[in-house]
Amino acid sequence: MVTEEAPPGLEADRGLLGRTSTAERVAGVLRTRIAEGFFRPGGRLSEQDIGKALGVSRNTLREAFRLLGHERLLVHELNRGVFVRMPSVEDVRDIYRVRRIVECAAVRGVTAKPAAYRRIASTVADGDRAAQQRRWQELGTANIRFHTELVALTGSERVAELMKGLTAELRLVFHVMADPRRFHERYLPRNHEILNMLGEGDGMRTSDLLATYLDDAETQLVEAYAERAGEN
Repeated sequence: MVTEEAPPGLEADRGLLGRTSTAERVAGVLRTRIAEGFFRPGGRLSEQDIGKALGVSRNTLREAFRLLGHERLLVHELNRGVFVRMPSVEDVRDIYRVRRIVECAAVRGVTAKPAAYRRIASTVADGDRAAQQRRWQELGTANIRFHTELVALTGSERVAELMKGLTAELRLVFHVMADPRRFHERYLPRNHEILNMLGEGDGMRTSDLLATYLDDAETQLVEAYAERAGEN
């Protein structure tokens, strides 16, 4: 058996281990906050305020910012600071291209009522409740959780991790809608329709419904980008 020797200078990287691990956890917190709509596109992130709130060093926070930059959630502007990224219309098209591939494949293989059916149904119920209370941001969050649970049907941790970053980026896209109710409320009946089809164990028809759903959502968002461009 051949034993690989440690590369020269590896000891110098020891100090990065704890900081990187913490930075990844900080990045996870900020990613979740972005996915929940607490940070808006174009907003500047204060190192001092966030570092104090989370109790982490500036170096750790900067590493977290760097990680989220690679995920296209944040952008660093020289001499200005770190800002929440504003996705482009090309980003919208690419996000939905990936969503169609991942989400439709996740449900297509369903042949019986999924074991996670009640968990998926709870996200739809959360959406109904948010709509009744006119809490449109919460409705958007429930809708994102609904799609996240659909992807979880794959049973793949890698796909689940992919979806985490994608949904955070998606939330930034949603901010382009001047009226969030106009966007989110119309998809509630479709969530029920997809849920019912899953309950029947018909993965192929569920996949078809979901593909049309995603096509329509993409079209609506692209139109919103065009409307905003016309106003500027």
